[in-house]
Amino acid sequence: MRRALPVLALTVAGLIPLWRYQPSEDSTTTTPATSTAEAVGTPAPSSGAPSGASARVVAGPTVTTQKGDVQVEVTLTGDRISAVRMLRQPNSPQTKGAVPTLVQETLDAQSADIDTVSGATVTSEGYRKSLQAALDEAGA
Repeated sequence: MRRALPVLALTVAGLIPLWRYQPSEDSTTTTPATSTAEAVGTPAPSSGAPSGASARVVAGPTVTTQKGDVQVEVTLTGDRISAVRMLRQPNSPQTKGAVPTLVQETLDAQSADIDTVSGATVTSEGYRKSLQAALDEAGA
């Protein structure tokens, strides 16, 4: 009886992570941006853009990565990046967690010169490539 309680307690403690584990879906599946990503990518107040400046929306190319396709859409107001939205992204928890950070860093830096998000390195690289291509196409 003395051994039964610790064995039972350790067994339950070992099974809890297994019950809570949620594997990522097929890594080749892409999904449209989540509402969180869109909320982060909403136009920010543009301090440097003229009030009458029109917004230009430019989509970057689809970048194929090991985790799935990545495609970024950039909204420029004047010469400032006012919003960024993911059109295609890998369907993984790491990507979903990284997108708001990548978008916010882009809005802060006003360029594609941003840091890689730890745990989403492949997605971060694809994001930067698509973003830079969109900015090049827009002439920003």
